[in-house]
Amino acid sequence: MGSETIKTGRLANGEAQKSVHKERRGLSSNGMNGKHENLGSNRAGTSSSGEGYDLMMNTGDVDGNLDGDIEPVFKKARQGDLTFQDIHDHGDFFDEDEEDDSDWEPVQKHVELIKWFCVNCTMVNLGDGVVCDLCGEHKDSGILRLGFFASPSSQDAGCSEVESEMKGKNKEMHSQLSASNSSTAIGFDQRMLLHSEVQMKSHPHPERSDRLRAIAASLATAGLFPGRCYPISAREITREELQMVHSLEHIQDVELTSHIFSSYFTPDTYANEHSACAARLAAGLCADLASTIFSGRVKNGFAMVRPPGHHAGVREAMGFCLHNNAAVAALAAQAAGAKKVLIVDWDVHHGNGTQEIFDQNKSVSCTICFVI
Repeated sequence: MGSETIKTGRLANGEAQKSVHKERRGLSSNGMNGKHENLGSNRAGTSSSGEGYDLMMNTGDVDGNLDGDIEPVFKKARQGDLTFQDIHDHGDFFDEDEEDDSDWEPVQKHVELIKWFCVNCTMVNLGDGVVCDLCGEHKDSGILRLGFFASPSSQDAGCSEVESEMKGKNKEMHSQLSASNSSTAIGFDQRMLLHSEVQMKSHPHPERSDRLRAIAASLATAGLFPGRCYPISAREITREELQMVHSLEHIQDVELTSHIFSSYFTPDTYANEHSACAARLAAGLCADLASTIFSGRVKNGFAMVRPPGHHAGVREAMGFCLHNNAAVAALAAQAAGAKKVLIVDWDVHHGNGTQEIFDQNKSVSCTICFVI
């Protein structure tokens, strides 16, 4: 059905003059008596100024002749007696005078979210705060050069002066100590810092070289390493030692990454051309540290290694881990004479790889401690 506007004016020869035009006006309603009247018009259908009122209707034929069913409705409208019920019953004949809002779009106000990543714990922080919500480290901390919880005020004296002072103290301490009077061994190798995610992303990977740099700087600031602790040098673990933990296929897959600029075992487990070497150094250092402790030369030790290992299983790398350093260290301790080994896995995620490796080995117990 077409939509036309029928304009009624003065009566001529007993019939209403009709004209079609584009002007759209609706009928106003009187809520008190339910009748619809055009403002400023009388009951005869004409306004006080002599101008007619507009009635928006849908006509049934192209000639503009009114259908017999709606003639009474049209008559009521012309006389100002149209009710809400009439509009409801004959809704198809009336156009709603509504504005077209198809092109409406809400006003979008761009709000920039402040986001920064802690150099100490690597976690994301939102807002304009200057202290990490998780670990309390300052946003502009110099921890990577000056040690744990190094606020910007530590840089007032000048980084070069502070670093020179630290190196001097550590050198003096290290010259006065030996393995015989040190009860704690620490192992570290800078080549493990080369293991990194090549692809640049908006969110830095939580397992990155900065974490190891922060630990090393903190120990140096405290004068522990180098200084009061017995150093353990890192060596690359042999394939034969790795095969006691991993399948040959897995070992070969990790070694293959040394020929690839960037690769991924899982979406969050990356590798670059230095990752295979770093993984062998980490496993070899953990093995030698366990042997050194069991031999009695030191009471305990700490391995500053990466990539980590407790998610790496017999046949696959996952969860940032390539080789399972904990499993390698446990077997090295047993090779040195230990009858039973307890692995305490303290992490927010379950060490599934370590559990899989020793699932059938009753001489190695794994205890999982979740950090919430």
